[in-house]
Amino acid sequence: MKKHSHMKWSWIFMILFLTLSVIDFRFGILGFICMGAPIYHALRGRGKIHCSKFCPRGSLLGIFLKNITLNKKAPKFMFTRKFKNGLLILMLSVFSFAMYHAGGDPNKIAFAMFRFMSSSLIIGIIMGIVFKPRSWCGVCPMGHGTVLIDQQMKKRNPKVVFQSK
Repeated sequence: MKKHSHMKWSWIFMILFLTLSVIDFRFGILGFICMGAPIYHALRGRGKIHCSKFCPRGSLLGIFLKNITLNKKAPKFMFTRKFKNGLLILMLSVFSFAMYHAGGDPNKIAFAMFRFMSSSLIIGIIMGIVFKPRSWCGVCPMGHGTVLIDQQMKKRNPKVVFQSK
């Protein structure tokens, strides 16, 4: 069976998410799907498959920035484990702070999610213009988090081979 990528068209989901969320911020709650999908794949033992085959943000950055990028290499320090861990901790802290201040109000949670997703997309666009289009993908906290989850699962069950079906 031939494996294929959805990266040619998955950007549509990011545009749809942004458009719906601008029309009515309550659609921001759909951002949990975008955050949950990579975790789901990692827990199923598929590692970073979401990043390379499904991610709407990576698709959008790769397709729309390819003609306007400066195409420079990002600094090496950005791809170190220390930097990625720091970025993951920062993003989780900001996200946790936003969820705490939402106080369980679904409208505030949706708006916080929309704001969180939009700001990380803006950072990704800036990085994609200054560096290569998908530079964000190399430091993405969700991608790094899936690697950490995958490593922990392999440590706990080294004899179990996780297969995707």
